[in-house]
Amino acid sequence: MTAISRIELHHVRIPLAAPFHPSWIPGFPQTENRFTLIRLFTDDGVEGISAGPAMSTERSGLGSLLGPYLLGEDPTDIDLIQQRLREVGYLGWRNWWIEPACWDIKGKLAGKPVCELLGGAPRSVKVYASTGEVRGPRERIAEAEARYAEGFRSIKLRVHDFDEAVDIAQVQETCRALDGRMKVGVDANQAWRVTAIGDAPLWDLARAKRFADACAEVGVSWIEEPLPMDAYDDQVALRAYSKVPIAGGELHTGGLPELRMMIERGCYDVFQPDAIFTGGIAQTIEVARLCRQHGLLYTPHTWTNGIGFAVNLQLMAAAGFADEKELEFPLDPPGWTVQGRDGLLEQPFHHDRGTVTVPNAPGLGISLNARALRRYAKRFFVMDRKRLVWFSLRDRGIAVSREIDAVRRAKKARALQSPSE
Repeated sequence: MTAISRIELHHVRIPLAAPFHPSWIPGFPQTENRFTLIRLFTDDGVEGISAGPAMSTERSGLGSLLGPYLLGEDPTDIDLIQQRLREVGYLGWRNWWIEPACWDIKGKLAGKPVCELLGGAPRSVKVYASTGEVRGPRERIAEAEARYAEGFRSIKLRVHDFDEAVDIAQVQETCRALDGRMKVGVDANQAWRVTAIGDAPLWDLARAKRFADACAEVGVSWIEEPLPMDAYDDQVALRAYSKVPIAGGELHTGGLPELRMMIERGCYDVFQPDAIFTGGIAQTIEVARLCRQHGLLYTPHTWTNGIGFAVNLQLMAAAGFADEKELEFPLDPPGWTVQGRDGLLEQPFHHDRGTVTVPNAPGLGISLNARALRRYAKRFFVMDRKRLVWFSLRDRGIAVSREIDAVRRAKKARALQSPSE
């Protein structure tokens, strides 16, 4: 049995080429792509990586919690890893973003891409250009034309104005200018409203219905998250009313149980769970399968970093929806570019006329650029078995550490005697 023998955590800060103003955080000029990188190493020398978005260094104390939960465990036992992360979540930390690192290891040990482990195969996937900033009609039309010239045939706009007439004007004027040459989706960013810096509009069902009617007039392809993420009754009502498909579900950290309920209730036409948030790869692939069973569409949210994009790209290839729906490709120059998103990767994900090819290398199919790692990442935690012993002695004392060790040894002995348990 392989086992996790070493854990590293890094703060990553990749500078953006220009300030970027995300629609979902009004008033926030983002100048860096920040995230937490985890590197898991096994006894047999295999490395697995994953990453979770970060505002700053808020995960500084996470390592001392993860070490005792993950060291010595089999990373290929995904059910066990899911249980360990669930246990960490009882203390308030929902860190599903860690789980893909174990799939990365599992794929490398099997010599297969993660999508093959899930029943799919590497392939080309159509992507849509996902904008991130709110712009006026003139600027938005110019942006859409630029993406069209690059080969994209689908684009997602952002609306986030207090005056709904401003939102409607941007969408309708852009759609009329494009004249059917591109599919157009619209993200209202209402599911997880953020007002920490500037204020943000708050939509109700009536406004969402009016916006849906306006979008239907110009042939919008989908409306994304026009209501709060837990407004389940209103979501069902809007979906029944709207002539335009309603999409959402990207950041539901309740994972499979919550999303299963939403699928069964019919909250959305298109579900967009991002495995970094929505229960890791294991739970998210089940969400995709439930979508298929209920005649719904699936295409994941990917707006995090290059590692998160790689995770969801593997899922898209495995889930069987790539011929029915495009995958999100975050791109909003000059602020949000491929370099800012994927700057830690040896091979960033560039599109080719609106398509991205799923890597056929084992695991997630990505590797870290050593020079970029030195430049943009700062390791803030490392633990192996020897360090875990010293950590336990310092943190709990000799007597308690011995008691804990005895219980763990007894558990392992029982497991060896009764593997089926």
